[in-house]
Amino acid sequence: MAEVVSMDEIRATAARLDIDLSSLDLDSIRLPPGEDFGVISDDEDLKGEDPLEFDAGFGNIIVVDNLPVVPKEKFDKLEGVIRKIYSQIGVIKEDGLWMPVDPETQKTQGYCFIEYNTPQEAELAKEKTNGYKLDRSHIFAVNMFDDIEKFMKVPDEWATPETKPYTPGENLQKWLTDEKARDQFVIRAGTDTEVLWNDARQSKPELVYKRSYWTESFVQWSPLGTYLATVHRQGAAVWGGATTFNRLMRYAHPQVKLIDFSPGEKFLVTYSSHEPSNPRDTHRVVINIFDVRTGKVMRDFKGSADEFAIGGTGGVSGVSWPVFRWSGGRDDKYFARIGKNVISVYETETFTLIDKKSIKVENVMDFSWSPTDPILALFAPELGGGNQPARVSLVQIPSKEELRQKNLFSVSDCKMYWQSNGDYLAVKVDRYTKTKKSTYTGFELFRIKERDIPIEVLELENKNDKIISFAWEPKGHRFAVIHGDSPRPDVSFYSMRSGTNTGRVSKLSTIRGKQANALYWSPGGRFIILAGLKGFNGQLEFYNVDELETMATAEHFMATDVEWDPTGRYVVTSVTSVHEMENGFNVWSFNGKLLYRIMKDHFFQFLWRPRPPSFLSPEKEEEIAKNLKKYSKKYEAEDQDVSLQLSEQDREKRKMLKDEWERWVSEWKRLHEEQKLERQMLRDGEASDEEEEYEAKEVEVEELLDVSEEVISFD
Repeated sequence: MAEVVSMDEIRATAARLDIDLSSLDLDSIRLPPGEDFGVISDDEDLKGEDPLEFDAGFGNIIVVDNLPVVPKEKFDKLEGVIRKIYSQIGVIKEDGLWMPVDPETQKTQGYCFIEYNTPQEAELAKEKTNGYKLDRSHIFAVNMFDDIEKFMKVPDEWATPETKPYTPGENLQKWLTDEKARDQFVIRAGTDTEVLWNDARQSKPELVYKRSYWTESFVQWSPLGTYLATVHRQGAAVWGGATTFNRLMRYAHPQVKLIDFSPGEKFLVTYSSHEPSNPRDTHRVVINIFDVRTGKVMRDFKGSADEFAIGGTGGVSGVSWPVFRWSGGRDDKYFARIGKNVISVYETETFTLIDKKSIKVENVMDFSWSPTDPILALFAPELGGGNQPARVSLVQIPSKEELRQKNLFSVSDCKMYWQSNGDYLAVKVDRYTKTKKSTYTGFELFRIKERDIPIEVLELENKNDKIISFAWEPKGHRFAVIHGDSPRPDVSFYSMRSGTNTGRVSKLSTIRGKQANALYWSPGGRFIILAGLKGFNGQLEFYNVDELETMATAEHFMATDVEWDPTGRYVVTSVTSVHEMENGFNVWSFNGKLLYRIMKDHFFQFLWRPRPPSFLSPEKEEEIAKNLKKYSKKYEAEDQDVSLQLSEQDREKRKMLKDEWERWVSEWKRLHEEQKLERQMLRDGEASDEEEEYEAKEVEVEELLDVSEEVISFD
């Protein structure tokens, strides 16, 4: 890379060579062909690659084939029929319909070109009218104009494709073999995106990779941490590696807004929403499902925003995201979406509906997959003014067999929470009182892995307590609930096991009056953070649920997010750019010790890199836990070495500061001696610098500030 030269250096060089820069037109200067003088363009990596087929400029034009061949006198009638059909789909541009005429016969040639205002309208017209039956003899064949050029380039004779030699790529899991067993995280601040190691022993992060303008909106790790996805106007891209982060694949989807990985990282779902030409119409939604490794579109879904806006919250332009929810486990076998009175379940072998039809569920409002098994939990509210009760159903896929159903009465709202192993399902049910003027909350607890899936009802001691937050212990049998009234609600802990009776829920403890509105369990369970975010200004309590005791309390002022690392050793609290001040993040130990703090202006994102599940069996993990002291000796020795190294570094830093101070004092004394004669002159010849040899006198000085005259009347 050539050295960057500042404008001051350029001006100095121009003055030395007697060149008047004001007379030069710098914009007119062109480099010789093929010469870059060592300054590499940011887009250099795009050269030499096959260009993505994004928008070649004719994306809003379709070609309609198999039209009737008519003479000139019937031309206007045929054009009117075609215009009537295609103007219902979108706005055709002025002079945007052209039917070529054979100059010899003066008849149409059986096809036409139609130009719409937008590519989205053209895509919709192709989708809706390809195969449209005008009459028995004329069935439309519709293609995009851009596709015609591709078809023309297909050679007449098949040629054997060139075999490229295999070149092994980088091991995308290499980062998991870090000798210090550290975890990586990604942050976005300003225009920069950085991937860093969390080096807690050194009390600072270590930079792995940094890039400016890496994404145009956000970044996202894949669920197992293999890929980092970025979002651009032309589509999405995934990057991977331990230190280099090379681009592995690009996915063409213009104006993409949201992305979502399948749990096993086999598929990537992309979403875009486009403004309609007619203001009265809803947004046009395009969803693509890509194969992550090949970049091939496996299935696309297109339609109005209304078609994708049923059920759920948290979407864009009224659309619930993610639109498609993936079945549990890592096989990525099924995905589903909610529709009007249906749940549509697709399988990824053919990307078609199971049994070629959706599951009919009248008035279905929400659904969720078990995290580990192909089981759907569905919720449908009451119908007919309460004559037909609300219900929660468990449905096995692909058989669509109903495993369990629970009818619920006087239901105001319902929310489902799966435990991470799929062992339990908690259904939070808000019910109306008899007067219908207020509501109270209870829980329906399903034991999924037990015979006949028994259900237990849990009500709080005070039924009128508002439920602020609920969270299962990962891989465990306990759950926590924040309930009561702000600003100091209570936090209760429950277990699905009761002493020797493993089939009954029991309360473990309630801690009263906590400034908390969110719960964050450690990924390994046992420890939990009771967080007071937003209105509570970042109050944090680190709690040990095994011992039912507080380990530490702290505050991260204005904290907006809390994120545990995948191992449960460290936790990060951050203040993102929703606040103008205090942007940055704090790294804490699991027991509440602040390890280091990083401040970043315009801080947007912090994401830990996920880890894939351990290959160790539960028995092996249990054995390691029992013999932890034996295994930990090695790491304790390493920690001691690091501690000694840090102590040595601290000593060197203190010595450096002391030496710097002594140099400053020595320099001050030298200057003091040089200015001695000048000080003597200012003191009228007095030579001494000692203050005690002088007598201080107070002198009073009177000063007239203002004089005014005023005439006073004696009347």
